Amino acid sequence: MPQASPRDTYLQVSESLRQKIEKEEITEALPSQAKLISDYKVSRSTIERALGHLKSEGIVESVQGAGWYVAGSGDRRPLVERVTDLLGAEGVKVGDPFPTEKELCARFGASRTAVRSAVAQMEGQGLIGKGEARGRQVRALPAGRGGQTA
Repeated sequence: MPQASPRDTYLQVSESLRQKIEKEEITEALPSQAKLISDYKVSRSTIERALGHLKSEGIVESVQGAGWYVAGSGDRRPLVERVTDLLGAEGVKVGDPFPTEKELCARFGASRTAVRSAVAQMEGQGLIGKGEARGRQVRALPAGRGGQTA
């Protein structure tokens, strides 16, 4: 970010994000707050203020547990529901390996904290669990897929 008064930094960040949205460099989900902090080299409060500013203008919207989106785009369901949908994919069966946290972060554009929360909820429901060696594996399929268990 170019040097500016700390009071105006959030406006520069929000303007940069607005331009990326207008140029369709960002079309659905915005990067995670952690990624924005890293990219813009600013504090979390500056990012939150910039996102709040864009939200007040109707350019972006937030969905608890899912992140920030360009207004009127993207899947608004909580992350745990979207991750659980992976178990409903064609060919997934009990005992299959489950994607890593890193893979889930990249796939859903979510923070590691959000992914860990979704994975913990799925473990609590008995859908996934610790696999042999490292990683997780599918333990059961969601209702509607036969509800098989290992």
